[in-house]
Amino acid sequence: MKTILDKNKFNIVIERLANQLIENHYTFDQTVLIGIQPRGVFLADRIVSYIENILQIQLQYGKLDITFYRDDYHTSKNVHLPDITNIEFSIENKKVVLIDDVLFTGRTIRSAMEAIIDFGRPSKVELLTLIDRRFSRQLPIQADYIGLTIDSILSQKVKVLWAEHDKKDEVILLDTENDKN
Repeated sequence: MKTILDKNKFNIVIERLANQLIENHYTFDQTVLIGIQPRGVFLADRIVSYIENILQIQLQYGKLDITFYRDDYHTSKNVHLPDITNIEFSIENKKVVLIDDVLFTGRTIRSAMEAIIDFGRPSKVELLTLIDRRFSRQLPIQADYIGLTIDSILSQKVKVLWAEHDKKDEVILLDTENDKN
């Protein structure tokens, strides 16, 4: 096990990502933020809170469950339990920023892009991710906003721990052949 981001760096990276969004979308009048369930929502909640506090505005923010859009839903040995989708606004002709914790194969993001079309046709879709595992992509998907890029091998797992769920903020790299978690 190796710590990639400790609590202090973790918060610095999240604030940097939020500030990049502010720089590019300043008024957010034509921009919506959507956190991908389950763990992308932890990141999205923090980014939304930071931006709303800095700019003193209320963002259009939704949460998206992609369970039934996954290409492995019927074939995966891992059970994917549906979560809540809460998007109470139209994304028609809006800039959509999808937010997820780890970009790995790209399949989650492909599923999210398919799912958001049910809510309208956006003018643009961007991706924000805390961790980009760049050498693991199976689909031609890349993030527009990246907290940290990690070069890892398939036998390793990037685990993002959130205080809200895991009692601490930290990103760790696990060697799945040696570490038990």
